[in-house]
Amino acid sequence: MIHDQAESLRRKIETTNSIKQAKTISFVSGKGGVGKSNIAVNFSLELCKQGHKVLLIDLDIGMGNVDILLGMQAKKTIVDMLEAELPIYDIMELGPNNLHYIAGGSGLSTMFSINQQKMNYFLLQYDEVVQMYDYIIFDMGAGATHSSIDFVLASDECIVVTTPEPTSITDAYSMIKFIVGFKKTMPIYIVLNRSDNVKKGLMTVNRFQKLLAQFLGIDMKFLGILPEDKAVTSAVIRQAPFAIENNKSNIAKSIKQLTENYRDRQVSINVKESSTFVERLKGLLGNRGR
Repeated sequence: MIHDQAESLRRKIETTNSIKQAKTISFVSGKGGVGKSNIAVNFSLELCKQGHKVLLIDLDIGMGNVDILLGMQAKKTIVDMLEAELPIYDIMELGPNNLHYIAGGSGLSTMFSINQQKMNYFLLQYDEVVQMYDYIIFDMGAGATHSSIDFVLASDECIVVTTPEPTSITDAYSMIKFIVGFKKTMPIYIVLNRSDNVKKGLMTVNRFQKLLAQFLGIDMKFLGILPEDKAVTSAVIRQAPFAIENNKSNIAKSIKQLTENYRDRQVSINVKESSTFVERLKGLLGNRGR
């Protein structure tokens, strides 16, 4: 089964003549427990449902749960690829809605502490598939470090997930400050998760946007509000994405709207990068003396 899937992916790559590069999006949060991974998973599934080719990569090594949230069991992980120098096709799994994903696995303290040889191998394998997809989405670990920030900065865009809780807003602010401290032009979107209602959610977002404008001098893009919904807990328990488990729920409708908001906004505000993700990441790693 694994062999057949790998062969199928190889054939797709060999027949891909397009010179397009997938848009890379990093999902980040200031702290854990805000629903970032769940949103990244269901956002990816909605993009697939809308006809896009998507690869979701779990970069929260050791703590990753993308495969569990999808209701799948990955046979190989990104750690296996790096440790055994496997082809990237061998660790890619097929999920619902034709979503391709790569599980985070365990065995490394962090993806970002690997040596130069392993990082070069990762970039080489990444380059093998970048033309296959419309979007490649990174589910980053919570928080930010000087070693992980390069992946975020090299991405085309970044989506910051927070909740209305004051501590969550404070952590999101710190995360955004950390990112723009390195790259003020980084396109960043805000997603407010677990809001009691839309009115309160909008008030929280408006205050947050004013705070960012006043103290960081940036115009943060608002992507959407996701409600507090028991359907999320039910889906997690059943190990099924809520966008599929209960597509009539408020949260499923909201993630669909959020995804549509993203597609509409990116057309008007996104500036085409002249360099690729791999080129940008290599440059950042080189500048930091990795």
